[in-house]
Amino acid sequence: MTYPPPPGPDGTYPPPPDPPIQAYQPPPPNPQQYGYDYPAPQIQGYGVPPAPGYDYGNSGSPYSQQGYPYAPARPTEGLAIASLVVSCAGVAGLCLWSIGGLLGIVGAILGHVARSRIRATGAGGAGLALAGIIVGWVVTAIAVLGIAVFVIFLVRDSGSTY
Repeated sequence: MTYPPPPGPDGTYPPPPDPPIQAYQPPPPNPQQYGYDYPAPQIQGYGVPPAPGYDYGNSGSPYSQQGYPYAPARPTEGLAIASLVVSCAGVAGLCLWSIGGLLGIVGAILGHVARSRIRATGAGGAGLALAGIIVGWVVTAIAVLGIAVFVIFLVRDSGSTY
């Protein structure tokens, strides 16, 4: 048989053959599944046969497909998580006399180390490390600005007399 079949005498192609139709067999009831012989709950659509000619669950059906295995998940680099956590803790530390600036520096450095490890090993977590770097340096910049403003106010205030 050639694919597609040759056209007929009138120049049109014949329709494809119908797939084999298989009778639908509902699964047998299992009263032990629900315990104490209670009736099974009525699920809407349960017992309705699939469309004619389409038997998706039967492995011998022409419409069934072999499942594809999932790719294993890459492990996340722990330093990337630590970078983001420490940098976010630095945001809260900004309220404590700019102590968050130190945490921001630590978080950013952890993020840089995590990114170099991720490039070397191929582990996951590059986005976490990048977020830790960005948040860490922003927190550090805000802390430096806060300290500079505080020092300026101290210098200006020390020269004034009451």
